[in-house]
Amino acid sequence: MILLTKDKNGFWFRRVYFTYDYDISEKFSTRLRVEYNSPDFTKSSGKLTPYAKDAYLKWKFEKFSLLLGISPTPTWELIEDFWGYRSVEKTPLDLQKFGSPRDFGISLIGKFGSEGKLGYHFMFGNGEGISSENNKFKKIMGEIHFDLPYFFIQIYGDWADGKGHTDIYTYQGFLGLKTDKFKIGAQYAAQIREKDPDKQDTYEVASGFITYNLSEKLTLLLRYDKMFDPSPSGISYIPFASAKSNLLIAGIDFRPNESVSFIPNIEYVFYDETDTKKPGSDLYLRLTFYYKFK
Repeated sequence: MILLTKDKNGFWFRRVYFTYDYDISEKFSTRLRVEYNSPDFTKSSGKLTPYAKDAYLKWKFEKFSLLLGISPTPTWELIEDFWGYRSVEKTPLDLQKFGSPRDFGISLIGKFGSEGKLGYHFMFGNGEGISSENNKFKKIMGEIHFDLPYFFIQIYGDWADGKGHTDIYTYQGFLGLKTDKFKIGAQYAAQIREKDPDKQDTYEVASGFITYNLSEKLTLLLRYDKMFDPSPSGISYIPFASAKSNLLIAGIDFRPNESVSFIPNIEYVFYDETDTKKPGSDLYLRLTFYYKFK
């Protein structure tokens, strides 16, 4: 990716994946995915650092599967797939660090009914992401979704147990409309972070996006995120100020090949009025290059 801001510019590998899938038998399979990423533009220079993104055993049954190891959480995996442009930007909960894309634990994934339109994904994990466990507290996550011909609906919730009165609860709803020509998505989420028996902080975020196929090789993408509360722990490469923020993303995906994309895009961050001085806005100009091979 090429990034251009007022004070910084350069070439940047945001992430590189190497994935190995192996079928042990008809019922058992395994995946090992290694991710390489480099320090972002807010940190000192450094080399690409590898780590295990996925490392799990999958046990298949007739209508469900069990996953054991480091595997995707249900927090935003399906929303990320529906959005389709993780290469451009993370989904809102990922961007604002409302959870982790991976965790070490056990997952139950399956579908109800003969048509399989109603699906689910439940996970019991350490709650530490890809890091090793260092306490006795755990995290429970779960989602149920309806995958219809033109609509996709998801309801999600999680509970992260914490020491004393420091539990964290997350709730999320997503509605998507999809056709051969376009996709529209709308999302709302709230996270409650306990501080003590009588105090808690609540953070809310809403997002909407549209992707529109202008032609076989061109897709327009637009997205708007709204943080109703100052971001407590957003991603470092977009240093959100301690105010209610707005994020606007716009870009166009040019695909000279079905596995290769050039995506010029902009990200514009601006803020609501505050009781004190209003934070300044930030504009990011980027050219995202994405490709995959098997």
